[in-house]
Amino acid sequence: MPALCRDCLTEFDTGRRCPSCGRPRVLEHDELWDLSIAHMDCDAFYASVEKRDNPDLADKPVIIGGGRRGVVSTACYVARIRGVRSAMPMFKALQVCPDAVVLKPRMSVYVEASRAIKSMMEELTPSIEPLSLDEAFLDLTGTRRLHGAPPAVMLARLVKRMKDELGLTGSIGLSHNKFLAKIASDLDKPRGFSIIGKAETEAFLRPKPVRLIWGVGAATQNQLDKAGIRTFEDLLRWEQRDLTARFGSMGERLWHLARGQDRRRVTRNAPMKSISNETTFFEDTADPDILDGHLWRMAEKVSDRAKAKGLAGRVVTLKLKRRDFKLITRRTSLPDPTQIADRIYRTVKPLFSQEIDQGPFRLIGCGLSDLCPEEDADRLPDLLDPQATKRADAERATDSLRARFGDSAIMKGRALR
Repeated sequence: MPALCRDCLTEFDTGRRCPSCGRPRVLEHDELWDLSIAHMDCDAFYASVEKRDNPDLADKPVIIGGGRRGVVSTACYVARIRGVRSAMPMFKALQVCPDAVVLKPRMSVYVEASRAIKSMMEELTPSIEPLSLDEAFLDLTGTRRLHGAPPAVMLARLVKRMKDELGLTGSIGLSHNKFLAKIASDLDKPRGFSIIGKAETEAFLRPKPVRLIWGVGAATQNQLDKAGIRTFEDLLRWEQRDLTARFGSMGERLWHLARGQDRRRVTRNAPMKSISNETTFFEDTADPDILDGHLWRMAEKVSDRAKAKGLAGRVVTLKLKRRDFKLITRRTSLPDPTQIADRIYRTVKPLFSQEIDQGPFRLIGCGLSDLCPEEDADRLPDLLDPQATKRADAERATDSLRARFGDSAIMKGRALR
């Protein structure tokens, strides 16, 4: 059976220890040299960067996130063992891990580290699909002749370089498609390297819970539970037409994934699906003026990001989280796409007005989706609001002044609330 030492990168036939360095970090698999679709996921990325930059934190539980009213962005593995999880409310995280060191995110430092990792990836293949700062898909199909080594060796070399040169670790999932590669990368974290081959795909998936499927959240899981679907084996009992009839396009996707089939390619420039901004309050609030001010600032941030990327959106979304953590989401579709902050704000405000009585709130968010190029945006005049065009022109003039003199050169009064 083909084998690879993850420490010294020696290739050899089967064995529990490397014949060159004697270490036990050995990969063995019948398809080791044949698979080429990978998912690389950094291990507790933000927390790992902080521990790298401050060795005094090495053995301490570290949480990256906001104040007591915020949520956990990520946590190191010491904190995770204590029960801390990403997106957990900070007060709950400190209940289960009261001695944790809580640090505010240093995004510029994380971005710099992410760029260094991506640069290493690009030495292996141009087919990279980033999912976030700390994870990406890679397609190394056809690169063996270029590197003189199979993809598995190059991936092991990648994470070794990350450790040696950047002081950061990552876990690799290697398989024959994206769906399985992402599952594999979670099987043995941290510093894992897991493989799911073609021959073992069905046997591997059959007993697994369907929540392994990326995108199956609580709502979808609830629908599947009602249909008696809890494992991949349950899914395999359904005909494709029956799954599609009950779950729509998701049902068709589930039928293929139950069989380990995923035809999605690793796409370097995957299209952005949405643009959003949200904030968690230090104290729950139902004050309409405070909430309105936040809503305007978020509409501005969403608009700025859309303009920076040359995009516009047709669907405007409001997100609210109540004191009891119940999430409220409302959305509306526009007759034509927009990237104008004034229009986003005036669209989301009525949605908020309908929910104000549900307060107080601990979180508010605003988003734009169903994205398209900005050339297709804001073409139709608003017959019910003749001043909309003038406000849009004024906003673009304001954008030009801010570009020259800074973001604080001009501010609307509502942004000060």
